[in-house]
Amino acid sequence: MKKLITALAIAGMACATAVHAQADAKTELAKKVVALQQGPELDRLVSQLAGSTAQDLINKWGPQLQANVPKAKQAKASEDLNAELKKYADDASQLIGKQVATVSADSLVPAYAERFTQEELQQLVAFFESPAIKKYQAAAPELGSLFVQKLVEASRADVVSRIKQFDDTAVKIVGTSPAPGAAKPPAKK
Repeated sequence: MKKLITALAIAGMACATAVHAQADAKTELAKKVVALQQGPELDRLVSQLAGSTAQDLINKWGPQLQANVPKAKQAKASEDLNAELKKYADDASQLIGKQVATVSADSLVPAYAERFTQEELQQLVAFFESPAIKKYQAAAPELGSLFVQKLVEASRADVVSRIKQFDDTAVKIVGTSPAPGAAKPPAKK
């Protein structure tokens, strides 16, 4: 009976060790998948997040600039604010960027390990390591910019027409036209 209990205990420990080793292998593969996804697209995401906070500052301080700074000093004040805004955006990008590794390790790695099998994680690693995906990731920013430029060009006339329609209706509601240059059509890139 002691031999049977000892054999069961050894088998249980071996099974637990195998399960632990498999979990460690999954975690390592999940870490690799997360690391392989870091690149230009993640950098753009960090920039977008920082940019959205900068836009909040513009929305907050733009009207203050118009309301509180004499017209003669607005150009200089705007230039100074833009310089500070650039510093802020750079700092915000760095602050957000510093959190990427920690947040990835704390949230993405366990999420990948939980949602994918070891074989699926191996397939994901192979996918992200493939030359075609690496080439795609390198070309994606340029292709995205090209798409946005063409989309703006293709929709500009319709958007400008809709702006005019809105302005005409707004004049009927508000009773006066906005200051010249208050709403401009999308800029050419």
